[in-house]
Amino acid sequence: MSSKVKFINSYEKLGEEYFSRTKIEAFDRPELIDVNYELAAELDLELNDQEYLEYFSGNKNFDSSVISTVYAGHQFGSYVPQLGDGRAHLLGEIENIKGETFELQLKGSGKTPYSRFGDGKAVLRSSIREYLASEALHHIGIPTTRALCLIGSDENVMREGMEKAAMVTRVSPSFIRFGHFEFFTHSKKPEQTKILADYVIDKFYPQAKSFEDKYEKFFYEIVIRNAELVAKWQAFGFAHGVLNTDNMSILGLSIDYGPYGFLDNYHLGFIPNHSDYSGRYSFGHQPQIIHWNLYALANALTPVLPLDKSGEVLQLFGAHFLRSYIDLMREKIGLKQKKDTDKKLIQDLLHILAEQEIDYTIFFRKLCDYRINGDNSEIYKELKKVDIFKEWESHYQKRLLQEVWPDLNKNAEKAEEERSMQMKKVNPKYILRNYLAETAIKQATFVQDYSEIKKLRKILQHPFDEQPEYEPYASSPPEWARGIELSCSS
Repeated sequence: MSSKVKFINSYEKLGEEYFSRTKIEAFDRPELIDVNYELAAELDLELNDQEYLEYFSGNKNFDSSVISTVYAGHQFGSYVPQLGDGRAHLLGEIENIKGETFELQLKGSGKTPYSRFGDGKAVLRSSIREYLASEALHHIGIPTTRALCLIGSDENVMREGMEKAAMVTRVSPSFIRFGHFEFFTHSKKPEQTKILADYVIDKFYPQAKSFEDKYEKFFYEIVIRNAELVAKWQAFGFAHGVLNTDNMSILGLSIDYGPYGFLDNYHLGFIPNHSDYSGRYSFGHQPQIIHWNLYALANALTPVLPLDKSGEVLQLFGAHFLRSYIDLMREKIGLKQKKDTDKKLIQDLLHILAEQEIDYTIFFRKLCDYRINGDNSEIYKELKKVDIFKEWESHYQKRLLQEVWPDLNKNAEKAEEERSMQMKKVNPKYILRNYLAETAIKQATFVQDYSEIKKLRKILQHPFDEQPEYEPYASSPPEWARGIELSCSS
């Protein structure tokens, strides 16, 4: 490790009510599956592959205290008074040469006092999905935790059958969740809630301290971050799958990748988790669920912020979400100016996609090449009822002609090419479709071939680029993939 990078653990200073000292259960015969060298460079980590294998399989210890934190949470709407890091070990924080700090956490690294009836392990299947998803979202531009490396083993664990255990090293400025605050407030420990709030404000929301009520500003920033986060999920077609409050980052990050999924066909009722029988966490419900979770956080912050004040702040969520979402969708269809009619234009297009079961990502990528007076046959090929789309298209054309693209009247071709280039910066060609992840998982599980994991990480690090050599990875799913079911089991 670079001498310029040091290990600290500021969370540990809060006191032992906030965590337990824990021990990693190392793999006997670990295998280094992949390292995210791009992220390692951002962290200023200078390790060789053998060191990655030893440190992040628990066989070699950094000079730091290992802890697991306690929290609670609302799971599918019901409050669970104690959860915590049941299979995760916080190694501490590293500071890069820019002065930025990042927590490193092993997931699947053994039992902790919060494991309840679990074995503290994670399986290869879910570890691959988390490793790839966190990087896929990051490079699309969605706030998320990151993944540094993936370690495999020959250890067997029982889930939906016998599976191989694995560990993933997760990276984030912090892994503090809504549930941390819920635990202390609902356990009648208001002073601990205040200490935790002050810690988070000092470290991550220092701008709040200059306001008359720093806790109100703190909550406001959390509300805004989450409104913008879920707006990005909706705009890019991502469904988290299990939005319990213990899966909600206090920093407004996507965290805890279980039965998530990117949309194939546009469908508001898409449910990535086959055990979510009521559809509570369906794609279309995500904004309402985030709002509900923020209300749960507001209740947990009552030791420092009265509900009447947090309630006023929470009322801002809906408008900010909608504004952020419409802004993102406006960019996706190539509009720069803001007009009141844009919301209906966007809604009408999404209605067409839903009615005709159109692939969301492919359609928007092809729309990038739309030309007002050109050949749009490639876009029409994606549609089942072209005449309905052409009715929408007439409004779209009029709206495009209202734009202020350079030389629109003098050089329409140049203007349209510029619009196309801008649209391709916000409409990814490559996403982590479930069938791509499933293919990588099967190769890793059955023939110990990890090449597909490495290839996918490489592709997903450049989601907006054409990458013609990987063209098949931008295809809609094959028929066999429509039966893929995902669960929380890992």
